[in-house]
Amino acid sequence: MAARIQKEGMMRGFTVALLLWLLNLNVAPAQAKPESTQPNSSCRVEATNYKGWSAQELSNRWLKLEVVPQNGGRLMQVIFNGHPYLFVNSKYEGKYLPPDPSHWFNYGGDKLWLLPEGNDSEQQWVGNSDLLDDGPYSFRKLSEGQECEIELIGPADPQTGIQIRRTIHLDADSPRIRFHATMQNKTGHNIEWSMQSVSQYNTADSSTPARPSHNFWTFTPANPSSSYLNRYYVRFGPAENPAVSVRNDGLFALHYVHLAAELWLDSTPGWLTVVDADTRYAMVERFRYEKNETYPGKASVIFWMNGPEMRLNSEGEPSLTTGGDGIPIYLEAEINSPLVQLRPGETRDLDTEWFPTRTGSEFHGVEDAGIVVRPLQATRLESGHIRLSGSFGVFFAGRLIAHLYNEHGASVATMPLTQVDPTDLVVLETELTPPAKSSRISLHLEDSNGLDCGALQEVQVGAPENH
Repeated sequence: MAARIQKEGMMRGFTVALLLWLLNLNVAPAQAKPESTQPNSSCRVEATNYKGWSAQELSNRWLKLEVVPQNGGRLMQVIFNGHPYLFVNSKYEGKYLPPDPSHWFNYGGDKLWLLPEGNDSEQQWVGNSDLLDDGPYSFRKLSEGQECEIELIGPADPQTGIQIRRTIHLDADSPRIRFHATMQNKTGHNIEWSMQSVSQYNTADSSTPARPSHNFWTFTPANPSSSYLNRYYVRFGPAENPAVSVRNDGLFALHYVHLAAELWLDSTPGWLTVVDADTRYAMVERFRYEKNETYPGKASVIFWMNGPEMRLNSEGEPSLTTGGDGIPIYLEAEINSPLVQLRPGETRDLDTEWFPTRTGSEFHGVEDAGIVVRPLQATRLESGHIRLSGSFGVFFAGRLIAHLYNEHGASVATMPLTQVDPTDLVVLETELTPPAKSSRISLHLEDSNGLDCGALQEVQVGAPENH
């Protein structure tokens, strides 16, 4: 975050050479899938010990969520199919340190912060260890069984005038995680803030945790009408950064390297994705973009790559900071709410959803029901059959249904294809025998209750293959 940065150093030639050395793409085999012991039809909330902390665990057959109320109400870890997503700082494992504005105790996990950040006025959040970041939150279990929900309420912060309330919701029949956060003005005067969801993802190499992964990525749609020069803004770090690009398909792509950088985006479709191509796990974070509202610095999404910072000495020579106990290996994915003026007692909400799923070595976007790993292709064969191929990470368990349409847009058939589960990458290689000539196919996912969860992709049927 910018408030933690004391000085910006941008030595382009030195930095580009360093980053090109760091960028090294290797894809390792997917991890083995552990067996689940959670009953299929329930979710639970129970007290537990997580790495020495007094924690509360929400779980269903896909997920375990480890929440530590005392440490700023953090969601400290998300474990899907045995895979942990979030960074947990081993330096502070099991510890609680009372708020101290002269320090920053980075426990890791996922938490809520405020923007704008800085120390120039009372309308900027100074950061560091304060009641918002490190104060003890109250905990209450709201429901358990077919759905689980907990409530976390922080102390009123006299510095910002804000009190934060957060609920975390988990259903029994899917790995979707829902968050509802509320900030309330606890003062007797008007204040203006943006609320920010801050998630620290573990970007260490899965086989050598002391080293950064060379195959960890984040994506979000770049705004074609962006207010930023390159459709993103370099708030900190090298201006020319080979780890950052806007692809031909319009996706902003950030390839993690262990070098400090902060990138701001005015992305509007309402999602970001982190992809660990080594372990073949991905997480999609969704939010609602408010197009008629003002965002802090115009940014709806921010990415922070943690790592050594570029500095210049008194003679103008560049060097990298090292830190006495090393520099933690993680990436922050941050979602911002609009800036809002709150009168005394007024509130503003931020709703987000997370979808853990499987992935591969490619990524081509987020759809209603999952992510596109290898795009769908539909090819008409000489026999009149249609060959479907593609691969996807899905958000829900259920079955894939092909919806077929003719050249006039009329539905001609719906055909079930295969059962799917979020813990398995869907690799589709099949042939259909349509009852009538079809020119377009939409691939939908129906959950175990028969609810249409939306499309994975829709494509035109290609011309017959020539042999």
